[in-house]
Amino acid sequence: MTVLHARIECVRIDGRDLIHGIDLALPRGRWTAVVGPNGAGKSTLLRAIAGLQRCEGAVTLAGRPLHDWPARARARQLAWMGQQEGGADDLTAWDVVMLGRLPHRPWLAPPTAADQRAAEAAMRATQSWDWRERRLGSLSGGERQRVLLARALAVDAPLTLMDEPLTHLDPPHQAEWMALVRARVAAGHSIVSVLHELHLALQADHLVLMADGRIAHSGAPADPATHEALRRVFGPSLHIAQVEGRWVALPL
Repeated sequence: MTVLHARIECVRIDGRDLIHGIDLALPRGRWTAVVGPNGAGKSTLLRAIAGLQRCEGAVTLAGRPLHDWPARARARQLAWMGQQEGGADDLTAWDVVMLGRLPHRPWLAPPTAADQRAAEAAMRATQSWDWRERRLGSLSGGERQRVLLARALAVDAPLTLMDEPLTHLDPPHQAEWMALVRARVAAGHSIVSVLHELHLALQADHLVLMADGRIAHSGAPADPATHEALRRVFGPSLHIAQVEGRWVALPL
């Protein structure tokens, strides 16, 4: 079963086709990692399937055309975490995370007890609870990233899209992020993340490899065909091996 299906003829920005010929089915209740070289179109693809970037084609969410969803209902179904998001530096970390609960409330309605519980749970899960009263602009890059992750988790949407969520995170916090993703998937959620970290992408349930604005391969990270596709795109010097039951990618 799929949570989202995208058939995108092209995304054209400033007269250039950044992605084209996309036919992508995202499996429900799985973690999908999107990887590829710089400029391959990964972020553009994610923005297009989130409805944040105009495209020529069709995207269906939970079997319904994306453009048919009312904005608030769609926001409850699909949570978004972009890269280098700005505009909220004067808000406290708590207020930023509470923004993730807006789709669950009537217009101008105050937060409910359920909203507060969801926001607190998300901040504790991302270890950002201790600076809930600090303004977003005062946080370090890694702290800020964890607050934005908490905001996405607070939505509690069936599908969460994350564009380079590991930016500014050190290895221990990257491992914590992966544990969070695994917990969400175990609870029935679907996660899609654009990653530069191949060693973590290989731990996903499903891997989408992009090159030159197209999907070069889509399959299981453990599949030998996936490993061959990675070497074809990133170069033959990429060595993929299994270490203590996990696949890793190493330069030769």
